[in-house]
Amino acid sequence: MNRQTPKKISSLKNHFLVAMPNLDDPTFAKSVVYICEHNADGAMGLIINQQMDVSVKAIFDQLKLDYDAEFARPLLFDGGPVQRDRGFILHPHCERQWESTVDISDEVSLTASRDILTDIALGNGPKQSLIMLGYAQWDGGQLEQELAENSWLTMPADADIIFNTECAQQATAAALSIGLDLRMLSHEAGHA
Repeated sequence: MNRQTPKKISSLKNHFLVAMPNLDDPTFAKSVVYICEHNADGAMGLIINQQMDVSVKAIFDQLKLDYDAEFARPLLFDGGPVQRDRGFILHPHCERQWESTVDISDEVSLTASRDILTDIALGNGPKQSLIMLGYAQWDGGQLEQELAENSWLTMPADADIIFNTECAQQATAAALSIGLDLRMLSHEAGHA
């Protein structure tokens, strides 16, 4: 019998982490995290399915930006527990690059500079975006340890899930992208 060796993923950049049912950390329970960077030094990601009860208008007002009311309605996202006073904008890849735009993949970019907010406020920014406060961070080896403890389910990211799927459905959609039904997963961790 010819057994294929599983493909080893050296980086989870541009992957989703979906919280397993046994993950009871209140910050990450039921969350979907989009991994923006992952290497030997650690990982950085953004929680994409936890909207806050605060509209982006609050950010526009705080930064004293001119804005069109239509673009001030979307809700902010809680990107994670680290530096909650720092903003990040996750958006589809655009021809336009802002001051601090970094392409995570061919489809998804991350910008953390004021110029993109100025454009979003007036309707000149990316057509879709998630405006987040804070981010998630893991030290070197920490994420790998959490994966070994069955805290997270991983799968390649899908821009459609990030930008076109309701927050409440993102975990289910991400799991289904690899053929798993989250309702069938046990709340008990175990190893075969």
